[in-house]
Amino acid sequence: MKFSKRVENLLPYLFVQISKKIAARKARGEEVISFGIGDPDIPTPAHVIDELVRASHDPANHRYPESEGLPEFRKAVADWYSRRFGVKLDSEKEVVSLIGAKEGIAHISLCLIDAGDVALVPDPGYPVYAIGTMLSSGEPYYLPLNENNRFLPELDSIPADILKRSKVLWLNYPNNPTGAVAGLDYFNYVVDFAKKHELIICHDGPYTEVAYDGYKPVSFMQAKGAMDVAIEFHSLSKSYNMTGWRIGMAVGNQSVIDALRRIKSNIDSGVPQAIQHMAIKALSESQDCVKEHNQIYQGRRDKVVKTLNALGIQTNIPKASLYIWAHCPQGYKSAEFAENLLEQVGVVVTPGNGYGPHGEGFFRISLTINDQMLDKGLAKFAQWKNQKV
Repeated sequence: MKFSKRVENLLPYLFVQISKKIAARKARGEEVISFGIGDPDIPTPAHVIDELVRASHDPANHRYPESEGLPEFRKAVADWYSRRFGVKLDSEKEVVSLIGAKEGIAHISLCLIDAGDVALVPDPGYPVYAIGTMLSSGEPYYLPLNENNRFLPELDSIPADILKRSKVLWLNYPNNPTGAVAGLDYFNYVVDFAKKHELIICHDGPYTEVAYDGYKPVSFMQAKGAMDVAIEFHSLSKSYNMTGWRIGMAVGNQSVIDALRRIKSNIDSGVPQAIQHMAIKALSESQDCVKEHNQIYQGRRDKVVKTLNALGIQTNIPKASLYIWAHCPQGYKSAEFAENLLEQVGVVVTPGNGYGPHGEGFFRISLTINDQMLDKGLAKFAQWKNQKV
């Protein structure tokens, strides 16, 4: 058999490899505590599930959905953006549903990238930004996210010849994997930069609702002129613990949304309508559940940071996201440390270099693990540290 070059050059997805390692150890009867994948352990709110049950009995929802999403869903998204960020959206032209944000992130490159085009991609960053670019025959150019610059890309350092070929700039704040945040001053600067260099901004914002200590992340669409040059991906996965239901949205520039809608209409059949109805319920009713979940995550964040710092593992306290981005212990590279931790004490963390070369020297801990297992995992960290002393 002969496969396409894009498949032959495609590396296994980071979390598929991690899942295989976990499964192999469990098959041998060994306990594994995973801080790996950012998949909320807290259930979807009960009132949202109740709406799914109700909508599932409606025969109208047993048929093909439209790939762009129900008008009621798109209106709920527009209303939520208005209440949450003060951003006004035309639900007919500036909102499209997604089968989870990952789907839209992968497909947007088909709308914007041709062979030889460059996408500016953060490093470390969510792997799908670069993978979608490569599947569209484009070239990712990696923008280092350095701790001394608060994990914000230094756009003025991009070479002129690269900028000339670039069509897309990817951003993601609150950030995965670093937990860094960005404010409107930076977003306004990015909009001006994009206009100057004729770039389309793709902002991935699924963590805006996962924040701590009273911090309220902003949407990129709040930046002055953002609607001229940008599209933002969002999701109900992390805000309402709905990763398994696969529903998200893209909002922003009308022309880019239209292009994504056209690509999707030729590739997928949309989000099941009953799931769209549960999303409408989540977006439209009380957001107290989000606050409750964040209190749980904040408690976990504080435990992890306190434990790691006590063990001499350097980390910062993130204002948002579901992740702790920590320095590897002295003398260890990312993959080496992750392997050693798994082999010695059965704890899984994500090696920083899995998100790009500039993630080397770091590892990521996800807070999506119940408190009992979190405490047990942190105790195993201490056990690992004591073995090395």
